[in-house]
Amino acid sequence: MIINTTKRSGKAEIMDDFSMKGEVLKDALDKIAHINRLLGGNKVTLQGVRLLTKNLDANQVLTVADFGCGNGDMLRALADYGQKQGLKMKLIGIDANQFTVNYARSLSTGYDNISYQCTDIFSEHSQKNNYDIILCTLTLHHFNDHDIDKLISDTLSKAGIGFVVNDLHRSAIAYYLFKGLCLLFGLNEMSEKDGLVSILRGFKKEDLERFSMKFKFKKYSIKWKWAFRYQWIVKTV
Repeated sequence: MIINTTKRSGKAEIMDDFSMKGEVLKDALDKIAHINRLLGGNKVTLQGVRLLTKNLDANQVLTVADFGCGNGDMLRALADYGQKQGLKMKLIGIDANQFTVNYARSLSTGYDNISYQCTDIFSEHSQKNNYDIILCTLTLHHFNDHDIDKLISDTLSKAGIGFVVNDLHRSAIAYYLFKGLCLLFGLNEMSEKDGLVSILRGFKKEDLERFSMKFKFKKYSIKWKWAFRYQWIVKTV
C-alpha cells in the first residue's frame, strides 16, 4: 500500500516530549545532524543566510536565532561560515528541551559567539527578542498549521531582515528512501519512527505558498532542494 501524503499528518513525534533526556536522545540528535550534513541539508540553510546577508554593511553585527537548534550543529556550521565570510554574528540556539540545550552547549565550547537558551519559541520571551535572522531547520514540521500561523505572525515575520525555513518535502518517495537510510546508518528505533512521522508532517510547495500568500510576503522564494527539502526564504525588509 502506497503511503498517502495528500495532507500533513497530525501524529506526534517521540522527540516532541521536551522532558526527554539520555543517551538515546543524544544518539538521535547526533544522527540527525550527521545525515543533515551528509545530504547537504546544512548548505540549504547557509544559502538562505547568504542571500539575506548579501550587500549588508560589513560592520553590522547580526543576531541570528536558530529555533529548534538540536545539538547545535547548524549554528557551528554558520559560525564557521561567518568567520570565512567576515560576518559579525551573535548566534543563539533555542530549544525547549533542557537536556538538548545542555548537550548543544557542551559541543559548542570553542565558539564564543554561540549561546543557548531553553525557551519555548511560542513564549513571550521569544516574541520580544530582536532577531535579524531566524532559522528553522527541520523545525517547522513539528507544528500544526494553526501553530505555524501563530509562529509566523508573532515571531518570524518580525525578524529584522528575514527568516529561512529548511524543511522536509512530504513525499512517498522520500518516505521509502528514508527506510533505506535507517538501515544504512543504523538509526535507533526512535529516530526511525520519528523520521518517518517527520516526512509525513512535512510540506508540499503549495503549503508554503499558502503561508506566504496569507501573510502577504512580498519578497520570498520557495525552492526544492536535495534531499527532498524545501528552502523557503522570506525577506521582511
